Amino acid sequence: MELRRLLRGRVEWPRLEAVAREIRDRYGREEVSVRFLDADNWLSTPMVVDDRWFVKVISKRNSVVHGLFTTGRNLGAFSSGTEGFFERFEDPVEMAEHELEATTRMRDIGLNAPEPVEAFEVDGLGVVVLEYLPELRTLNDLDTASEADLAPAVFAALRTMHHHDLLHGDLRAENVLILDEEIYFIDATSVSDSRATDAKSYDIACALGALEPLIGGKRTVDAALSAFSPAELLTAARFLDFVNIRPDHGFDAAVLHGEIEKRASSP
Repeated sequence: MELRRLLRGRVEWPRLEAVAREIRDRYGREEVSVRFLDADNWLSTPMVVDDRWFVKVISKRNSVVHGLFTTGRNLGAFSSGTEGFFERFEDPVEMAEHELEATTRMRDIGLNAPEPVEAFEVDGLGVVVLEYLPELRTLNDLDTASEADLAPAVFAALRTMHHHDLLHGDLRAENVLILDEEIYFIDATSVSDSRATDAKSYDIACALGALEPLIGGKRTVDAALSAFSPAELLTAARFLDFVNIRPDHGFDAAVLHGEIEKRASSP
């Protein structure tokens, strides 16, 4: 967490106050109540306004860190035998606009996501405003039985994204939220459409890596096979070692490789 805070940096208080004033004025409030979240987030300063809006404030430093991550991920893709497919953002406003657009697209294809409100710029900061859902929990906050029950739905939703040519690019347990036993998705990153096939395999690998520590390799692969073919999982397995070196993932890649190969070789 300390490394995340260091990389995320601190937005100066006067600039955060300017964001709060802008939200107050845009939404016709006399005053606003702001609560900052100590969220597990590298790329923004998240806050809740009036217990109604979830707001991400994105600084230039955040966009630079995103660019560094993008370079690292593309190098990792090269190591997996494919061209890089992650895209950079020009500035904090573009990052905010992308998150709003990705959230809108997920809702448009029938998936659950917080309702998008708008994205705008304040003093060089990108600001994205979404619906605040206070009862949300992350997938890894549940008990093992609940995680196992929801695992097929995670892969089914991912299949729906891919069917509509929507790529997530950053699927991990923290980006799969649960409300009233329904799955919500957040924080899709920018992926090149020209490398969609590889990016889809990478998404599957990320989902496998997110679930294996929670429910084990066998149940994870069983859940994945409810939405994807053994051949698709074999292709995705090329990316497992790459996904596993990311600081926000940690799973038993050998177990997943073994389970996938075993299912692929079964008659």
